[in-house]
Parts: sequence; C-alpha cells; structure tokens
Amino acid sequence: MAHKAGFVSIIGKPNAGKSTLMNALVGENMSIITPKAQTTRHRILGIVNDTDYQIVFSDTPGVIKPHYALHESMMHQVDGSIVDADLILLVTDIYEEFDETDVLKKLEGSLAPIAVLVNKVDQSDEETVKAKLAFWEEKLRPKAIFAISALKNYNIQAVMNFVVDNLPEHPAYYEKDALTDRNDRFFASEMIRAQILKQYKKEIPYSVEVVVTSFVEGEKLYRISAEIIVERDSQKNIIIGKGGEMLKIVGTYARRDMEDFFQRKIFLEMFVKVIPDWRSKKNYLKKFGYE
Repeated sequence: MAHKAGFVSIIGKPNAGKSTLMNALVGENMSIITPKAQTTRHRILGIVNDTDYQIVFSDTPGVIKPHYALHESMMHQVDGSIVDADLILLVTDIYEEFDETDVLKKLEGSLAPIAVLVNKVDQSDEETVKAKLAFWEEKLRPKAIFAISALKNYNIQAVMNFVVDNLPEHPAYYEKDALTDRNDRFFASEMIRAQILKQYKKEIPYSVEVVVTSFVEGEKLYRISAEIIVERDSQKNIIIGKGGEMLKIVGTYARRDMEDFFQRKIFLEMFVKVIPDWRSKKNYLKKFGYE
C-alpha cells in the first residue's frame, strides 16, 4: 500500500473550538484551550503518524479583523495554512451567526477539498443541528459535513477516517516520531500564557506575551525562566498582584502543567517587563516569533 501524507488546516472563527478539536485529533494537548476567544496566536502543527500515513494538522489563530500588527501576523498565518493545505477542516459551531465576509473570503482562493465540522452539537437539539448542517451544505457544497463535539469526542473518529481517506500519496514530511514542529520552550511559554488567560479578566491577557529566556534541562529537573511582557505599568501591577500574590498563582498552576507535560520536576521563575505598545511594533513581533 502506498504511503500517504498531507497538511490538514483547521480554520474557523475564535471560540469555535478549533484547539479542542486539534487536541482531540492529535491525542495530545498541543494547543492551549481557554474559554476566552483569540487564544491561539501561532500556527501550531500536530503530527499523527501511522505505518501507512502521516497527517500534519495545522491549528491556526481564529479568523478576526486585524486591529494591531499582531493581528495581521496572526491572519498571515491563517493564509499560509490555507495555501499549504491538502485538506481544510472548517470548524464552526451551532451558536455561530455567520457573516460571510471573513472566513469564507479566506477560503475563496483555495483548491483544497473542504469539510465543514459543526461543533458543540452536544449543547443543542436535533432540529437546530439539522438546520445548521443544511445551511452549510447549501452555502459551501463541502466534500463532507460532520456534526461533532470535540470536547465529548463525538464523531471525531469519523473525521479522522475522512482525513485519512482523502490524504494524497506522499512520503512523510517529518520524522516518524515527530509530534509537532514546536520546541519545548514554545510549549512552556504557552502554558504560562494559558494560566494568564485563565486568571485575569478583561484586556490583560490580550496585552501579554510570554518569552522563555532560559530553559535548562537536567536529568530530574528543568530550570525555566520566563518574561511576561505587558504594555503598561498598570498592567504590570495587575499581573504581579498585591504582594506578588497573583504571579505566584500563575506560577503554581503553570509549573504543575509543565510537570505534567514534560514529566520532570520544574523550577520556574518569572519576571514582568513593560514594553509600551509591543503589539503594534514589528521589530518586537519579529523577536517574539511572529512573522
């Protein structure tokens, strides 16, 4: 049997559940998941290997109208993912009121087959789900359409089977033991950012970037240092909290997540640094890994 391999792009609006889907398909927590929108800022690859195939899933930032240079970089990553795709999974959900200007516009130039995944059907009734499926069938005439619950793992295997059936014949793109294109530093910074998204309200999480400045791997212990970048002094005070209380909470939960992920004891130290208006400055964005 010929070997298959291909790039599968997961796209949709913020909060449709793309990251939950990605993690369900890959079977690992590659993408951070929080109830807040715009959680994913980078394109993250999750690689599934089998003797006969390799699937390279690509979780992309949610499609938004850009307000900062940061947003523009995020949307470039979505565009790149669509260009590379052998197959596109468009994730929507049963709540989504769809304006056609953004996501569908991005799909216009693509020649890749599209499957529409209507997520969160466990939170709905049969009639609503049927109406949504009919809407998408009419709107896009996709190659396939699935009612799924990424959180409850409902119909995920059917999506997986569809993906495998539609992969092109090709040698593997990555080593067969590879799980992602991202390094351990990246995942450490994402685990800290996930806690910031969970612990703080309003605009704080969106003004924050996390940079791992040192990552020393010992046999039993990893020593990790990170900078939490904010845009204003007032945000720095909120991140640190009274007597350092809030920063301690973030550190405790992030360290637990890392110990779980890396299967090592973790020593974590974090510093908060102010860089005014970093989200609009191309030189800082480049330094932080945004293209």
